Order: sequence, then structure tokens, then C-alpha cells
Amino acid sequence: MRRFSIAVRNARSFIQTQPITVKYGIDGILTLGAVSMAANNNNLFAQRLGANDFQLSMLQFMPQMLSLLLLIPMGLFADSLSNKRRMLTVALVMAGVFYATAGSAAFLPVHMVYFFIGFLSLATVSVGMYNLSWQSYFPEVIPEGAWIEGVRENRNNVLTFRARMTMIVSLVVPLSVGAILTAIVSDEGKIAAHQVFYVIAAVMLISNAIHFRKIKAVKPSEPKRISFAEIKTAARRLSKNKLYIYFCITILFFHMTWHADWTLFFIGQRNYLGMNEVLLSLTPVGAMITQLLTLKRWSRNNVKQGVERPLTYGMVGLAFSPLAIIVGVSIPHGGIGIAVFLLIHAAGQMAFANITLNLFQCLLKVVDEEYRSFSISVYTMLITLSNAVMPVVGVALYRGLGGDRQALIYAFAVFFVLRFVAAGFWLLYVNRAEKVRAANAEQ
Repeated sequence: MRRFSIAVRNARSFIQTQPITVKYGIDGILTLGAVSMAANNNNLFAQRLGANDFQLSMLQFMPQMLSLLLLIPMGLFADSLSNKRRMLTVALVMAGVFYATAGSAAFLPVHMVYFFIGFLSLATVSVGMYNLSWQSYFPEVIPEGAWIEGVRENRNNVLTFRARMTMIVSLVVPLSVGAILTAIVSDEGKIAAHQVFYVIAAVMLISNAIHFRKIKAVKPSEPKRISFAEIKTAARRLSKNKLYIYFCITILFFHMTWHADWTLFFIGQRNYLGMNEVLLSLTPVGAMITQLLTLKRWSRNNVKQGVERPLTYGMVGLAFSPLAIIVGVSIPHGGIGIAVFLLIHAAGQMAFANITLNLFQCLLKVVDEEYRSFSISVYTMLITLSNAVMPVVGVALYRGLGGDRQALIYAFAVFFVLRFVAAGFWLLYVNRAEKVRAANAEQ
């Protein structure tokens, strides 16, 4: 009876009475559903187009490098807008169009892989524009301590509900896509299925652009004039924001340890564990199940401990991903190795919900409110640089160590240790931030 009552309470938590919370939940379903459908299978689609290991690493490098060139201009442009929602909706439409175009690469007689990488890069930049404008617009829709329609909205609760919706989508989409791809026998049929997925993703993104017109700002920021003097002022303000600088350095190191194995993770699953489409889809599905089961507990923990210190658990949890590869590929029997890999990886993801829920809230605690978009774009530029370079570094390390199974194990052992180091650095940052804020409060 007690278990039934707990299940009923969990089910009721999905029923939200706050309109803005529901709207952000729909936003999460449409956007993350589309990105999951399109982006989770980029490596598989590229492989079927004939991509080699180097070109697979370029799938990470090229989109992120293009984003680097545009992030600062996008941040300045967003700060100059009186309505950031326009930039957000345009970015969603552009991402949809570029994803659909990238899927048409299979129709080309030559240079299919490079055509795919090019338009995938444009789609990724568009999604980056969406994320930047979303992060800048969110505090205008839900200001800290603001009252909306007579009911006090809470950022943590809205983000928790949105994260829960995205996790459910991340359960359904990869498993469905993996089952469909596995059921198709011929490579031509699999390629056609990939193309259909890109079109569906485009429809979802454009639908979200229409939906987002219902989400309106309560406290819009004053638009900033774009000029060289304004850039100097914004840069000078950021250079004096010590907590922001400490935060960016610490989180950048964490992301470097995280991004380094992104391409190698796929190589380990596909080349050494021999995972097909269904098994590949079980990796994010298992991760989402454990995150979904623990999200509410972490959300409640935020109320008690704040959003910064619990992020350490998420960083430590990510160390289980390299460990899963190390143990999985070391087991001679492939079936047992896959099962152990999935189990260890899912166990580590129990704490990953902290990163999903808390990292953005930690960023909002240190950004310059007057130049919010610019602050976020600088931070995002650093993370994007890591995302562009570190997968290539990871592949280079793997090849330098021999490019075989043992080299893969050694490379992931390095990543395993570095993620614990990153968690230690974050704890040092949290302690310093608490002291700085206490000192400022006394002044």
C-alpha cells in the first residue's frame, strides 16, 4: 500500500497547475526530442555515408568551431534586442531547416560526408543560438522572486519539471529510433530512416518556434546598443567579476575532462563492444531511467543545500562512464561486457541529474545581470572550444597509445582520474564562492 501511495504522489507531480511550467515542459519535449532524434545518430549516419575515424571526430570539431566564431556576436546581438524571444524562435526554425538539409546528404553522388558535416555544423550553431537566447530569456520570464499570475514561480521547480519531461523524451526517442534502425536490414533502408528522423526533428523544432510565442517575458532587460565602447564596458565588467572568472575556469576544466571521450565513447561501444542500434540506444535510455528516478530527490536537495555544492555529485557520477568502458571492453565475452557496461554507466548517471538541473542555475548566480547574454555567450564560447578540441585530443591520445583495445583502456583510465580531479576543483570553487559572498554580505 505504501508503494502504491508513493507511485500516486510521483504521478501527481507530473500534473502542473502553473501555465508557465507546462509551457516550458512542452518546450523541453519538442526541442530535446528533436535534438535526440537528430543528434544521437549522427555518428551512425556518417559511418553509413562512409566516414572514417578522423571524419567522425570532425563531427564534433567543425560545428563547435563554427559556433566559436559566432557566439560573442550572438551574445551582443541578444543583449541589443528588446525581445529575445525573436532570436530564439528564428534559431529554432533555422535549426530545423539545416537538420533536414543535412539529412539529404545521402542523395549526393560525391562528398556526402563533408556536405553532411557542413549542414550539421549550421544546425548545431542554430541550436547554440537557441540555447544562448533561451538562457538569457529564461530569467526575464521567471525573475528571481517574481510573482506571476498571483502564484510565486520557482526557477528550481520549473527547471525540474522541464528536465523531467526531457528525460522522458530521452527514454522514448533513442529506444524507438534504435529499434527501427535495427529492424531494417539493408544499409539503404537504414540511411532512408535516418533521413526521415532528420525531417521529423525539423518539424518538432519549427513547432516549438510557434509554441514559444506563448511564453512571454515578465521583466524584460533593457536593450544594449551594439558598439565598440559597449563591448569594452561589458568586457571590463566581466574582468572584475572574480566569481564569474573562477566559475568559468573550473567548469571549463570539468568540461574538458568530459568532452575528451565523446568520440572514443562511440568507438568503444561500436568497435570493441560490438553494440548494434538497439544496444546503442540502451545507453541513453538506461541513463535517463536512473536520472528520472533520482531527479526529484536532487531537486529537493537543492532546497536544503543550494545548487552549487550538490553539483559535485554529478561530476563524480560522470567518472563512471570511463569506468564502464574500461570494465566492459576488458571482459572477453561480448554479451556480458555489454551488460556490465550498461549497468555501470547507468549507475553513474544517478547523480548526473545534478548537472542537468544545477549547472545553469550555478551560472545564473555569477553572471552580470546587466550584460547577461554577453556573459553567457563568453561562458558558452569556452565550453564550445572544449567541445570542439577535446574529442579530437581524445582520438589523438587513443591513436598515440596504439589505437587498439589496450590503448582505449589506457585513455579512459586517464579520463577517469581527471574527472575526480575536476570534482575536487569544483569543491574548492564552492568554498571560495561561499567566503566571497559572506564577505560581501558583511560590507
